[in-house]
Amino acid sequence: MILKIECLEHNRILPEYKTEGAAGMDLCAAIDKPITLKPLERTLIPTGIKIELEHGYEAQIRPRSGMSIKHGITLINCVGTIDEDYRGEVCIPVVNISNEEYTIQPNERIAQMVIAKYEQAKIEVVTELSDTQRGSGGFGSTGK
Repeated sequence: MILKIECLEHNRILPEYKTEGAAGMDLCAAIDKPITLKPLERTLIPTGIKIELEHGYEAQIRPRSGMSIKHGITLINCVGTIDEDYRGEVCIPVVNISNEEYTIQPNERIAQMVIAKYEQAKIEVVTELSDTQRGSGGFGSTGK
């Protein structure tokens, strides 16, 4: 799988896998000055890149676990999807869910991007679904 990347004028750092076994590549904030987020405040952070995915692939944008647990910085939509036909700048919708302000610095690693294969489902409308042991048991139905 080849990921084509166009660097925008305000780009500073390309996405990068930090270890050989990493599934996600880090995305950095392409900002000129720090951005401070107050508790529960949200903003869109540019990365300075556009991407072109091969057919049948998506880019999943995920929070960085260290930022989430240490600082309460996560993504508004938890996991974002970049479709293969999107050609705009990759931007990261971050939110501060902590009780303290957090300042995002220029070039700071703010999210990770995982490239994943996908399939589009064919929709079939039926009058009945097959039975399973679980059935319609929802939240908590399988125990703790």
